Amino acid sequence: MDGVSTRPGVYLFKDEAGKVLYVGKARNLRSRLSSYRRPGGDGRLAVHFLEQDARSVETILTRTESEALLLEDTLIKQHKPPHNIRLKDDKSFLMVRIDEGENFPRPKFVRAHRPRHGKESGVGRSRLFGPFASARSIRRTLSDLHRVVPLRDCSDAVMNHRTRPCLKHQIGLCSAPCVDLISKDEYQALVERAMRILGGETRELEEDLEQRMDTASERMEYELAAQWRDRLAALRRTVERQGVRPKDNVERDLLGLARSGQSAVIHRIAFREGRLAESRSHVFKSELPDEELLHVVLTALYSGGRRETPAEIVLPAMPAESELLEGTLGEAVRLVVPGGGEKQRMLDLAGENARAELARVEATAGAGEDAAAKLIELVDLPETGLPLVVDCFDISNLQGTNVVASRVRFRAGIPDRAGYRRFRIRTVDGQDDFASMQEVVSRSLKRGLDEGDLPDLVVIDGGAQQLASALEARDELGAWDVRFIGLAKARAARTVKGVKKEASEERIYLTPESEPIELPRASAVRHLLERLRDEAHRFAITYHRKERGKIKSQLDSIAGVGPARRKALLRKFGSVVGVKQASVEELAGIPAISMELARVIRDALADDPPVAEA
Repeated sequence: MDGVSTRPGVYLFKDEAGKVLYVGKARNLRSRLSSYRRPGGDGRLAVHFLEQDARSVETILTRTESEALLLEDTLIKQHKPPHNIRLKDDKSFLMVRIDEGENFPRPKFVRAHRPRHGKESGVGRSRLFGPFASARSIRRTLSDLHRVVPLRDCSDAVMNHRTRPCLKHQIGLCSAPCVDLISKDEYQALVERAMRILGGETRELEEDLEQRMDTASERMEYELAAQWRDRLAALRRTVERQGVRPKDNVERDLLGLARSGQSAVIHRIAFREGRLAESRSHVFKSELPDEELLHVVLTALYSGGRRETPAEIVLPAMPAESELLEGTLGEAVRLVVPGGGEKQRMLDLAGENARAELARVEATAGAGEDAAAKLIELVDLPETGLPLVVDCFDISNLQGTNVVASRVRFRAGIPDRAGYRRFRIRTVDGQDDFASMQEVVSRSLKRGLDEGDLPDLVVIDGGAQQLASALEARDELGAWDVRFIGLAKARAARTVKGVKKEASEERIYLTPESEPIELPRASAVRHLLERLRDEAHRFAITYHRKERGKIKSQLDSIAGVGPARRKALLRKFGSVVGVKQASVEELAGIPAISMELARVIRDALADDPPVAEA
């Protein structure tokens, strides 16, 4: 390490082929890289995956620590190193919105970008309250809020067409502004009370409800007292569901850590304005020491303006390069390792959440491994002692256009997203699922042969014909060691062309010629294969929607055909192919399309456009 600079910068560990394994940043590169050496001075790296795979390290100098932070983020996005942590951010928060501009405002469950500093937004006379920890929490909050403050929850269209109160008015959950049973001023008072409750100001209302409950009890009006009791309980639940309330109003994040082998979970609890703003677990694989791991997690969570940085971050241990982190995250940010008191209790809560999530992940992984072992036995795969790797493909198209495909991979019964792939179909015109499947399987296996990354088993979504089509692609490439099976969906009893067909369960074809094996509904293998197929379908649909948004219709390039006329043509003829097959008279039969424009459309879509006369 003597030749390494002491300046700030970024370092990249690489394997024998030059692939980037890990990217890090440092205030002092020489000191940082020296920390990876074992204390005994034998020259080996202290981190297992680096000792096993790393063959070289490259450094890039920067002028400042802040530049190192930005460069590290750029390089992680560019190289996607397997041992860096990449966390996905929530694009929106679960909120309650009240639009004061409405005739009779009502609380609505929305997803919205969180206002800065956790305050309610007054933009456009709309106020946002929250965020809430989960959709279930916010729905229960709104349910309880209506018991305390009977605001409407129906849409404007429903309210404007009512002629009598609905059932909710009869049970005391709505004040029925739809039929003028409450004045606008009285309703506005209820709206203001609801906003105070959602804002956390409930003491006055609690005292009022307690007094009403006690008065009704003294008069032996026990049914009425029970109603006030229930409303008081609903009010308290409304506030409590917004989270644990710390004694101060410091904007604070607490990061609990739980580890087991290579598995690690960070659970983040965020407090803003004295209320719980977010509670979320991040699961990943890492062999880094706790201090290094926390350093990487903080960078992934807060650098580059990904989320609002709090005034205080409470951690179970001080991260490596803590001074660098505090400088790059912001001068006002404090990193705290508590020694006791309320902060330690709050951090313990985050740690309990992290351990619970880790236990859930490990239990899921254990169930996946058990199902994978049963699948190996069912399809008679050889025992290798390694985790079972299973691929599944799915084809997605829209009326034979823009055909795409997906491949998902499960390892030991759980998704391995590093093995997910997307394909555009290149050699098939129109809708031919068999040929498309052949192309995709062939391309995937060829790449697997080249890179030494073949699966143990490939699951084809379909019956004997689909399986036979995929096997042709496998045999052409000579990947005979890869086992293929077909997965046919369960079907209800039906009549096809006058012939009654019995219901069938999910079943697999080991070969195109063999009788299918039915999978019982409670079978762990069935659940595993269904999850695999559903994930392949989801991944393909997501990609298809993305590609479909890029499609520019042939109609868009025709002068005189705008969005309205294009929509009218497609509505009438179903597709561009249908428009192409229509006569000039049929085209001109659509309002706003003249005979002259119809000829232009017909000529533009003709397979052999007319040649201009000399």
